[in-house]
Formats: sequence, C-alpha cells, structure tokens
Amino acid sequence: MLWIKSLHIVFVASWFAGLFYLPRIFVNLAMVPQESVAERERLLLMARKLLRFTTVIAVPALALGVWLWAGYGIGWGPGNGWMHAKLAVVLLVLGYHHSCGVVLRKFVAHRNTRSHVWYRWFNEAPVLMLLVAVILVVVKPF
Repeated sequence: MLWIKSLHIVFVASWFAGLFYLPRIFVNLAMVPQESVAERERLLLMARKLLRFTTVIAVPALALGVWLWAGYGIGWGPGNGWMHAKLAVVLLVLGYHHSCGVVLRKFVAHRNTRSHVWYRWFNEAPVLMLLVAVILVVVKPF
C-alpha cells in the first residue's frame, strides 16, 4: 500500500504543478499585444503541451487514488467524513482542469474576454484546493 500511496502523491504533485503553471501562461497570453503573433503562438504551443501533459498525469493520480480508496478501504466507514470532503475537492479540481481546457480553446479561437488580472486570481484556485485536500488528508478534522 505504501508504494501505491507514494506514487499517488508523486502524480498528484505533478498534476498540480501543471495546474499551477497553466493559468500563469494564460496571464501572459492575456497580456500579449495583438501585433505579437509569434509570442502568442509560442505561448499557445506551451499551453497546449502543458495541458496535454497535465491531463496525462491526472489519469494515474486519479487511478491510484481510487485504488487506495476502493482497494485498501482508506476513508471507508464511520468517522471518515474527511474523505467525502476530499472527494468533493477532487471533483472541484477536475472541474478546474476542464475549465483550463475551455479557457485554452477560447484563446486559440481569439475569443478571450478576460484580463490578465482575472487570470491571476484564477491561478490561485488550485493552491487553495491543494491546501484544503492536504489538510483533510493529514488532519482528518471530521
């Protein structure tokens, strides 16, 4: 079980690294002047590759988490309300990941309507979600 848990942590950390950096690219894309086509295309290429990598990394992170939960029974039974809350956070992270794909498609289609300031705030969401998930797993407050 410790091998599965270790791999789960590594894949989750890698997944979040992508979710931390991808919105940072969105900040830069929102600041690119219209005439800077090469800069825009370079940032879009980086964003596409990072989204692809982040999506691929999310799969084993989720699969290993399910293995720990269903296979080893972690979070089952009474006194494990923390696991329900953590699963809710995981759903939020999946929604955030999906929304990053939606945002990227808008940039590709030249339909972005948000400012770089909005993306700076958007960039803070995965930090908060990771903080809550770690507290729930380590502290198990309920």
